[in-house]
Amino acid sequence: MTLLALAAAYSVFLWWFTTGAIIWLDRRPERTWPRSMLGATVLGLLALAGLLATRDDASVAGAFLAFTCAVLVWGWIEVAFLLGYVTGPRARAHPEGEGEWSRLRGAIGTILWHELFTLAMAAVVLVVTQGAANAAGRWTFLVLWVMRLSAKLNLFLGVSNRGEELLPGRLRHLATYFGRRSMNLLFPVAVTAATTLAALLWLHAAAPSASAHESVALALVAAMLTLAVVEHWFMVLPLSGTAMWQWAMQRERPSPPDVPRTVKGGAAALPPRVAEAVD
Repeated sequence: MTLLALAAAYSVFLWWFTTGAIIWLDRRPERTWPRSMLGATVLGLLALAGLLATRDDASVAGAFLAFTCAVLVWGWIEVAFLLGYVTGPRARAHPEGEGEWSRLRGAIGTILWHELFTLAMAAVVLVVTQGAANAAGRWTFLVLWVMRLSAKLNLFLGVSNRGEELLPGRLRHLATYFGRRSMNLLFPVAVTAATTLAALLWLHAAAPSASAHESVALALVAAMLTLAVVEHWFMVLPLSGTAMWQWAMQRERPSPPDVPRTVKGGAAALPPRVAEAVD
């Protein structure tokens, strides 16, 4: 049980710290973005190499290392998106008055390159860990990918707590593609399925027949999945999770009070210097 508690605590810490670090990087001045992107890329490539190096390390340390590498690869993807380097061909807000199909096409256009980049990284991770004795990295990445996709779909369909305050200024137009309702039909299905899987993983991790490596690997993945479920609940409950990352958000300045969403002719756009709001 000590190993399970250690794995759970490490998963929570890594999730909290890496999320905060990404938020902090995204709110730094624009002149720092190339360095941040370069650093994230180097770290991401090293993490992919780490997944390859630990693929057959069926030890407790191997599980921790593979888990960490998978989280760092995911962090690279998130930094590339939130800094605006890998987003999509559409970079404007959803025009007022257009229908749901238009909103869907626009939403896909805003994140298309990001989704393709994520798919490519998923393929690399799966190839690197194919047939590996240490599957902690593979399952961690898949959990992060599936649960983030679920979060995006729930935001599009509509939730009550949409978390726009976590978007950097250059991506504030994404909020215009979020649905507005207290809950959608996908939410209970996604949360129930994820909660059930997390419970099964915890049970297998605590099973007496599980080896130390299996227990730790399953606990790390289960803890990350549990955190993803908690993040989903934040989308429908009258609670804000941003307090956990105030240390990372302190550089952000308030957005301009009147941010126009449309310009002459009905074409949606952002102010030319909206990014300055988060310097």
